[in-house]
Amino acid sequence: MTSVDHQAGAYPTYDLIVVGGGPAGLAASLGAYQAGLQKILIVERDLYLGGILNQCIHNGFGLHYFGEELTGPEYASRFIDQVSDTPIETALDTMVLSIENTEEWRYIHMMSKNRGYQVVRAKALVLAMGCRERTRMQIQIPGSRAAGIINAGQAQQFVNLEGHMVGKRVIILGSGDIGLIMARRLSLEGAEVVACVELMPYSGGLMRNIVQCLEDYNIPLYLSHTITDIRGRYRVEGVTVQAVDEHFKPIPGTEVDYAVDTVLLSVGLIPENELSRAAGVQLDPRTSGPCVYENGETSQPGIFACGNVLHVHDLVDYVTEEALAAGQAAATFVKQEIRGSETPKEQNRIEPDQQLTPSLIALKTDDHIAYTVPQHIRLDKLVEMDKNVRIFFRVRQIYPQPMRLIFRDSQGKQIASFKRPYMAPGEMENVSLPTALLKQMSGQELKLSVEDMA
Repeated sequence: MTSVDHQAGAYPTYDLIVVGGGPAGLAASLGAYQAGLQKILIVERDLYLGGILNQCIHNGFGLHYFGEELTGPEYASRFIDQVSDTPIETALDTMVLSIENTEEWRYIHMMSKNRGYQVVRAKALVLAMGCRERTRMQIQIPGSRAAGIINAGQAQQFVNLEGHMVGKRVIILGSGDIGLIMARRLSLEGAEVVACVELMPYSGGLMRNIVQCLEDYNIPLYLSHTITDIRGRYRVEGVTVQAVDEHFKPIPGTEVDYAVDTVLLSVGLIPENELSRAAGVQLDPRTSGPCVYENGETSQPGIFACGNVLHVHDLVDYVTEEALAAGQAAATFVKQEIRGSETPKEQNRIEPDQQLTPSLIALKTDDHIAYTVPQHIRLDKLVEMDKNVRIFFRVRQIYPQPMRLIFRDSQGKQIASFKRPYMAPGEMENVSLPTALLKQMSGQELKLSVEDMA
């Protein structure tokens, strides 16, 4: 992509551009508007706002945020209606090609059928592109390349939006939430779901979905199992399932054959960060999303991230809360820019082993925690925050018994402690640290660990 000539011509100018019109993008734009910004543009590649929620016709959304059960389209429509009542602009059916970051502006190169190639600019940018499904090629399942191998999200679109059945006798590989929900959906549509097979010794989905989507329909869940062969010339005809050992290697002699015509893949989600990477945003290899500070700002000043592009969430309610905060933080940044108080770029650089300054806290974890978001906290920015800084994380194993989450400083001193009766990798956890507590720290690591109650 050729860089634009910043001296030539005038570009459509906004205070804030939000890339993505799903639940994160909608909430981020509303958060920025409520914080005082007027010139906001949402760029969405689909024909409609709402993102993945449009095909999630099951209920269970909104319990935390609205205090009631909604379907995906109902949840999305509440925010779409709010956006429509504001001067927030939308560019639908529009693909963002690249992002160019300069000292003063964020330039967005985009393409659409009606408007062709365009360049627009803004003082700040929120990344809310969501995530995509991991494919068969990425997990390397052996066997033929017959028809009938499909990702769970794609199957959801075919069944819920387009009215097409994907198969009659189905096996599901992976136990992510979309796969679990589609087990129930396909059963209701008359298909036979013979089993759900999971490589890990625990499910990757919420417990409520295991109960409501598998157990209630007598669909077996086989943990520490995987598909080792797919057979079929034109259409899938059968698969072989095997148990795996602690190193995830198939165990000889455990082979079981299933006659099926469809293999549904629910083997994980990957944040959509090609644009982020090209814009110079530093990514965390643990989350595959941007490294961010306490307010959702990335290593590139003026570029913020929220929702599943940052880390994969299990509840859209948390996406909304996170995105509202990111939009408000972006508004604060824009107002500071307008007043001429830009944050120096060197203060925004996030290095894994960077030298801590008196105003920077690095969040670390023990081996039982997969990651934290945010990764760093700037003490001098906490004046812009509410009373607490929310820390999101996932554990690496199931803890069926009560455990304690401990935050310790560089000297091993306990800073905060939280009790959890149950934790599992499929359910994202979060805790809130008081800003008053964090302000007492200076230039330290803050380590999160899982410890026994004793």
